[in-house]
Amino acid sequence: MIPVRGVEGQRLAVLGLGRSGLSAARALRAGGAEVLAWDDNEAARAAAEAEGFVPVDLTRAGALAGAAALIVSPGIPHLYPAPNRVVAAAWAAGVPVDNDIGLFFRSFATPDWDRLEATPKVIAVTGSNGKSTTSALIHHVLESAGRPSQLAGNIGRGVLDIDPPGEGAAVVLELSSYQTDLARALTPDIAVFTNLSPDHLDRHGGRGGYFAAKRRLFAEGGPDRAIIGVDEPEGMFLANQLAEGAADDRVIRISSGQKLSGPGWLVFARKGFLTEWRKGRQVASIDLRAIAGLPGAHNHQNACAAYAAARCLGLGPKQIEEALASFAGLPHRSQLVAEAGGVRFVNDSKATNAASAAMALAAFPKIRWICGGLEKEGGLGPLLPYLGNVSRAYVIGREAAAFALHLKDIPHEVCGTMEAAVARAADEAEPGEVVLLAPAAASFDQYDSFERRGEDFIARVQARLGG
Repeated sequence: MIPVRGVEGQRLAVLGLGRSGLSAARALRAGGAEVLAWDDNEAARAAAEAEGFVPVDLTRAGALAGAAALIVSPGIPHLYPAPNRVVAAAWAAGVPVDNDIGLFFRSFATPDWDRLEATPKVIAVTGSNGKSTTSALIHHVLESAGRPSQLAGNIGRGVLDIDPPGEGAAVVLELSSYQTDLARALTPDIAVFTNLSPDHLDRHGGRGGYFAAKRRLFAEGGPDRAIIGVDEPEGMFLANQLAEGAADDRVIRISSGQKLSGPGWLVFARKGFLTEWRKGRQVASIDLRAIAGLPGAHNHQNACAAYAAARCLGLGPKQIEEALASFAGLPHRSQLVAEAGGVRFVNDSKATNAASAAMALAAFPKIRWICGGLEKEGGLGPLLPYLGNVSRAYVIGREAAAFALHLKDIPHEVCGTMEAAVARAADEAEPGEVVLLAPAAASFDQYDSFERRGEDFIARVQARLGG
């Protein structure tokens, strides 16, 4: 645990008692604070009570009197589409609002670090797509090279649940826009921006607000190194704003699909090969095509980001190449579930928006596509260039018929349920094809989470294949 510093004897309120909220409450208590804990969910309050926290209804008038700060969990709206009433009450009372990420950055360094030769480093990863895989891949590369590393944030453990790091250690954080938007302290040593596509627009008042939330990771103190995906205008803008000139190697530009040029530090992937250029010269090249855990151009972008982060920490190209080759991938992200009769079954349930589903479709030439769910704002425009890879689509979800209207001339079938979609796709798939779950939609119309949706897909495939 990372005890929160500077809160001894203070009263701090925690709103939301899920994983991050409960973690924050523990860390505040460990730092000597009095914790006022609340969640509208009775089960969450009971879990907190079991750990010795006494729930205090923060929705009551005056409940925040005397509070030094309000710590808000990421799932609770703090501005758009409307601020939570407790957040609004904190504003009115002049109580600072923060989250566990802000607490982490203000509490991470300790006086003990003065005795360390190599102080711990924080690598923070944000972006629309690929941030989980990129974070896990950086962690894997560091561990493979024998560097102490912990993975936390939006993946793995809560940021305040990790162990205090020691000599030469690294902490890799995946940070969502909900987390970066609210944190009052954001000071990573290395910050990564993967890409940007429309997502969570209701929580940020549109695409501009969404990008602004991501951009805060690079503006609230400034990292020593910034690794920026430049395949979208927002990434180009961000890299340009951060760099003092074309040769400024504090900014590392990364890309998947285009050859980058210039005197700066560049890492890009084209035709399955990762290439590093620095000061106008090629430094290294890695063949990514045979790495099973990193299929497709989108994963090659993740590899570029992880490679760049590892290079910033002093690892050599050969060390990184060996680690990339042993990366198994993450569940629900281009996850190979089974192969039978020349047909592969791939679970990409994490493809909850059109841009991430487009990346999945681009990774395979012949696809039986299982799609559908709770539609997100922005439509299916990013998918259109890749629909030529689809032999047939099998649409699931409560509004499957409405979703199917977007597919127009693409052969498709309204299945409704995962069971029916897997059965039909498996029956019709031919050798060389991939049965791909890449929904391009949220899961909440039928499942509690994208993980549950992916697990259902896996279970249906295994039942179908008798394994």
